[in-house]
Amino acid sequence: MEQMKSNVVVLEGDWDHIRVEKNLDRKTATIIFDRPGKFNTISFIARSHFNEIFQMLDKDDDVRVIIIRGEGGVFTSGGNIMQFMERHPEELSELHKNVAAPERSPKPVIAQLEGYAFGVGLEIAMACDFRIAAENTLLALPELNLGMIPGSGGTQRIARIAGLGRAKDMIMRARRITAQEAYQWGLVTEVVPADKLDVAVQKLVDELLRFSPLTLKVCKEVLNASQEAPLSSGLEIEGRAYGMLRCTEDFAEGVQAFAEKRKPNFRGR
Repeated sequence: MEQMKSNVVVLEGDWDHIRVEKNLDRKTATIIFDRPGKFNTISFIARSHFNEIFQMLDKDDDVRVIIIRGEGGVFTSGGNIMQFMERHPEELSELHKNVAAPERSPKPVIAQLEGYAFGVGLEIAMACDFRIAAENTLLALPELNLGMIPGSGGTQRIARIAGLGRAKDMIMRARRITAQEAYQWGLVTEVVPADKLDVAVQKLVDELLRFSPLTLKVCKEVLNASQEAPLSSGLEIEGRAYGMLRCTEDFAEGVQAFAEKRKPNFRGR
């Protein structure tokens, strides 16, 4: 079921403290962590709900860009710690699969960070394509304080993006870093004043909506493959994707628009 409020559709689902809104005019969907009084902590069941939501949005042609944010000035302070002791070790070893939903999505995904981005919250953000952070954001993977390590992709993505030395400095010391330090490390895309955060995210949305959704999808796949494949294989993947896009209507439209000195009208074909 859906509820309408102006140009926004609020999707109704049995999700644990997660709300989903679609802006029909902006062609965006926003996933909102909303657990009042708990800094938007994410339960175990919410992780599977998070993956289900992405499966739904990935198939929705009305959605071109996905945004993830938290309610009340906080992205999320992480997982529900006490629930770890209630779960079987085998279940814990699979947590990374749900958290990787933004990375698997064929659509651009933006993490809108403010307040705390801790634990699984930071791991979710690192699985996104872009991270726009308010100046007041603190980022951390504090699991070592519990006698545990990050278990939903944190060690791997931080090391790949920021480098092994910085990953060890942050994770092995359970150190909180500021948004500015995270920007210097390449962990966030942009840092803005808190009162400009919404504007900065929507500006990025505007940029992404200019491009062909099909081309963005292929580009994301090729870039993600660069993290898994050796250079020779990556070049082969890139080349084949390049050749495939040559045959699309959007590329023909882009070339024609360039020749006519006008903005292209991409249709995702």
